[in-house]
Amino acid sequence: MAATMKTTTTDANGAAPAYGIADPGEYGWGVFHERHPALVRRLCEGNPYGPEQRARLEALLDESRTGKIRPPAPETAAVAPWTARDRRHYGRPWSETPFLWAESYFYLRLLECVDHFSPGPWQGVDPFAPMKGAELADAALESGTDWLDGLADAPPDEAFRALVLASLHGNRADLGFQLVQEITDPADGDAASAAGGSGAPRLPELLSDDVEAVWRHISRRPPGDVHMILDNAGRELLADLLLADHLLTTGRATSVVLHVKPRPYYVSDATASDVRDCLVRMTAFRNEAGRAARRLREAAATGRLRQTTHAFHCSPLGFDDMPADLRAALASAVLCVFKGDLNYRRLVGDRAWPADRPFADAVAGVPGSLVALRTLKSEVAVGLPKETVDRLDAVRPAWRTDGSQALVQARLRP
Repeated sequence: MAATMKTTTTDANGAAPAYGIADPGEYGWGVFHERHPALVRRLCEGNPYGPEQRARLEALLDESRTGKIRPPAPETAAVAPWTARDRRHYGRPWSETPFLWAESYFYLRLLECVDHFSPGPWQGVDPFAPMKGAELADAALESGTDWLDGLADAPPDEAFRALVLASLHGNRADLGFQLVQEITDPADGDAASAAGGSGAPRLPELLSDDVEAVWRHISRRPPGDVHMILDNAGRELLADLLLADHLLTTGRATSVVLHVKPRPYYVSDATASDVRDCLVRMTAFRNEAGRAARRLREAAATGRLRQTTHAFHCSPLGFDDMPADLRAALASAVLCVFKGDLNYRRLVGDRAWPADRPFADAVAGVPGSLVALRTLKSEVAVGLPKETVDRLDAVRPAWRTDGSQALVQARLRP
């Protein structure tokens, strides 16, 4: 579906309108009417859910497309404290809510439908695990990292650039995006190629390239903690772990802190168990990526590679609204790497900003030095020259949402 600039929700403080889900011309409408039904079908194919779970999933689909928002069950609300702030949405039509809030709440309720929060055999079970496991089991996964063997003699800045771009391009292959690609054009091999299938993947066009600025920032100061706010499991996580290993082995970071989700979220979002599974898979590789995995396991044993999580990471709130403890942790880092489309939406605000709004202005409420690595799979974009936007609007109307474009955007403190 080609994205439009239509919106439905305007901020009371006069900020740009939030993207909505009401209009068939909006990207968010397509997510709720096309992607979510496909996701539910895939979940029921991959998990032996009973009739009650399946009925609840179908009821959620109907409610989210044409009905009014039901509040979460008490056990669900207990693990999602942000819902206490959003009671104003309950009882209203889903179509009247901002896209970011509605999508996040949909995934919370999806977990509720499959008894993720309820005592019993399904409590704590990741409904997306079969999809994640199939991606990790792909026989092409190892050969897809052979490029790393050729970096041993590369200049430091070139090696750093290669690892950053690998982490960026890994964001192209998240499972939720693959679902919508299958819906819109099942004959298009591009999504499968980007995910490691046959054929050469078409890498996204890099619209904003701050890699060199990030290199200068991290290579010209004493090393410190680098925080990586992760996005997807599978191939993207593998590339993120290779970047973490590079930062540690080159001494650019004294430690790397991986921010994982506290529970399953948005199909393929990375949890602690996904990091474990990815490292187990990588350790069996016979190339440099396998050696990197073994180094990372040693780094974890000595505290140089750490995992952390926070309830905030599974909320629809912007990073300018993060709680004090998370804000303090990120503010102390020498660099924060924000991965993926959802983190970008939360970083700059999921609103119809002019695309030439300066990136530094959009992230003004977030502490510390940061870089966003993002493949565009939703409508929001900032920090782009107007002539670039005009060109893309003319030649590729769906450029904001089709995964063909990417950004490396940094706001760095002296």
